[in-house]
Amino acid sequence: MANTFELKVIGCRKTFFDGQAQSVTLPYIDGGTVTYLANHENTVMPVVAGEMTIKPAEGETVYAFVGGGYIEFLANKAMVVCVSVERPEDIDELRAEEARLRAEEELRQHQSQIDYYATKANLSRAMERIKVKNRHEV
Repeated sequence: MANTFELKVIGCRKTFFDGQAQSVTLPYIDGGTVTYLANHENTVMPVVAGEMTIKPAEGETVYAFVGGGYIEFLANKAMVVCVSVERPEDIDELRAEEARLRAEEELRQHQSQIDYYATKANLSRAMERIKVKNRHEV
């Protein structure tokens, strides 16, 4: 199919998607999203925690939480490498809520600058996980 590209999405423990896609939309560092289509220019871009949407060449749209990483798009092949990737139905909402509460409590404590930014990142991931789960609840 002329309007598709090869897409592979790899999390730290598994290959999440491997096949032809019409598009992939990823969360971007500026708070928005970036959509990649067939024949996109060659690029390497960061991906932050948020919702990823894959439109496969065939079948239904795939939604997932992605925990940050990068996308490399080269010669009509895209590879997304990320820390974590989960379908909404696989997200443990209780665990995500506990992570959010833990991060909020840690932010109230006196921390070094490095710990502060790590805690902010943890809070952001937990909140995005909850958002993706709630957006796609059945």
